[in-house]
Amino acid sequence: MERKTLSVLTPCYNESENIGALYRQIKDVFASLPDYDYEHIFIDNCSTDDSVEQIRTLAATDKNVRAICNARNFGHIRSPFYGMLQCGGAAVILMASDLQDPPALIRDFVKKWEAGAKIVIGVKDKSEENPLMFAIRKIYYKLVRMISDVDLVTNFTGFGLYDREFIAVLRKLDVSYPYLRGLVAELGGQWSEVSFVQPKRRRGRTKNNFLTLYDMAMTGVVSHSKLPLRLAGIVGFILATLSLGVAISYTIYKLLHWDEFQLGQAPIVIGLFFFAAVQLFFIGILGEYIGAIFTHVNKRPLVVERERINFD
Repeated sequence: MERKTLSVLTPCYNESENIGALYRQIKDVFASLPDYDYEHIFIDNCSTDDSVEQIRTLAATDKNVRAICNARNFGHIRSPFYGMLQCGGAAVILMASDLQDPPALIRDFVKKWEAGAKIVIGVKDKSEENPLMFAIRKIYYKLVRMISDVDLVTNFTGFGLYDREFIAVLRKLDVSYPYLRGLVAELGGQWSEVSFVQPKRRRGRTKNNFLTLYDMAMTGVVSHSKLPLRLAGIVGFILATLSLGVAISYTIYKLLHWDEFQLGQAPIVIGLFFFAAVQLFFIGILGEYIGAIFTHVNKRPLVVERERINFD
């Protein structure tokens, strides 16, 4: 039987404390898969620590280690997607470089892939991270799944194995800001799941902050749901009808009790702030959709590379 090569892609940004341990664990995993060759590709998002130097040292002694070094930080959405398109293996295994995606699960992924699954995804049913953050993420996944046009997978972050047939589908797409989790649900057909408990980050600090998490959340919403836009129209119609009813009621009551009834400023102020808040909220939603359109029509490249290591 012809030997197959698997591509392991690990996006990284300032992960110098985890790169060595990640490399060793992946190497140990493939030592237990003797029927497969592998390439371990790091795609570095212009790290400011010594991550690239560590990768370069590993690549100098191990031909399986390769790297794509970006010219700048292209974010947590575009860089991993671009890296997947550069992989040449029979399947691509995408996993984070912080060791919160356990490398040992690669064996389970490969087993299900050998059984015929074209996509095998890791689903974190439980997590050792902050319970509040995990609960918020879980609520978000369920909410987006409810309003989405496709059946999104709850607690799926992109960690998984993707057959080259699916990678070929991704290469045909013309997207400037691809939401991989949604694309798997929309274009992946049937997939197999492997449940795991997400371990706590042992070294280094997470690079996610409120802005990156918000960006990912809103990208998931605007990429696969029109409900917020339709909700704006529905809420606007309901509030307009309610306002008209209140205005007519006040007018009639004032005419019937002209001297006794005093309108006062409180209802005006409360109503003004309420309607202003509703308008600003839906203007923000509309802005997210316009921003997504703007990003797409710009047709900018996913990533600009600074250099490649060991690809020759």
